[in-house]
Amino acid sequence: MQQRASNSAFQAAGRGAAPPGARPVARGAPRRCCAAAAAAAADGPAAAAEPAASTSAAGATTRRAALGALAGAPLLLAGAPRALAVQGLTAGRIPGVSETPDAEGFFLYKRPEGKSGGHGVGWSEIPRYSFRIPGGWDETPVSIADLGGTEIDLRFADRDQGNLVIVVAPVARFAEIGFNADIRIEELGPPDKIIAGFAPELYGAPLNDDDVLEQGVVAEGGLSYYRWLVRPHRLVSATAVGNRLFIISVTAPTARQWRKHEPQLRSIQESFRVPAKTA
Repeated sequence: MQQRASNSAFQAAGRGAAPPGARPVARGAPRRCCAAAAAAAADGPAAAAEPAASTSAAGATTRRAALGALAGAPLLLAGAPRALAVQGLTAGRIPGVSETPDAEGFFLYKRPEGKSGGHGVGWSEIPRYSFRIPGGWDETPVSIADLGGTEIDLRFADRDQGNLVIVVAPVARFAEIGFNADIRIEELGPPDKIIAGFAPELYGAPLNDDDVLEQGVVAEGGLSYYRWLVRPHRLVSATAVGNRLFIISVTAPTARQWRKHEPQLRSIQESFRVPAKTA
């Protein structure tokens, strides 16, 4: 009987049966896991359970620490000083319209200090030009696909009244100038030369001889401004300061809008100002 029992035990071991007290090992497990399981079986169930208990305790501690850190994060953020944005030379749109209107119901737009050129940083500081607009006009995005390209600095529009565009262009297009020059528009040429030079990028085509309906020159704040009424309903004003030429073009897209809102559109054109360069 003893011999048969030994043989049965030997056959069972040959078929892979685990000896009493040993932990089962999954088939196909890496060899190092089998060795660890055998060592655990040799030391007994208590010794095999000890690493698992330590791992479980370590995991619980890690989870408690992580939950504690998450719970404390709002308190840390609440106690941290608030970050303040620094404008500097900032690309894109920055609000520049006054909070309240004047006695005639117009708001003042003044180019924000530190705002860069219309399509990104890289321009030197641009003078803070200004103009008046009626209530309801909103700034609209400037696109690099515009006819004026990167010389388009600003756009505004009102669905009922019309739209406007500001062009800021280098005077080098008209004259060779030295570094840090301070040019005036009279030095660049007469009014007909200026409007003819910018009509293609403002309106997509050269001007015909009879397209300019009105033309004049006015002096404001130590600068001369050229002004035009261009067919069909476009009011333009231009001046030069430093090494740049500044143009505002105000347009009523339809004859109806022109008849109804001509006074407001002329007020926008006539209010356009650029500060003279100071030493």
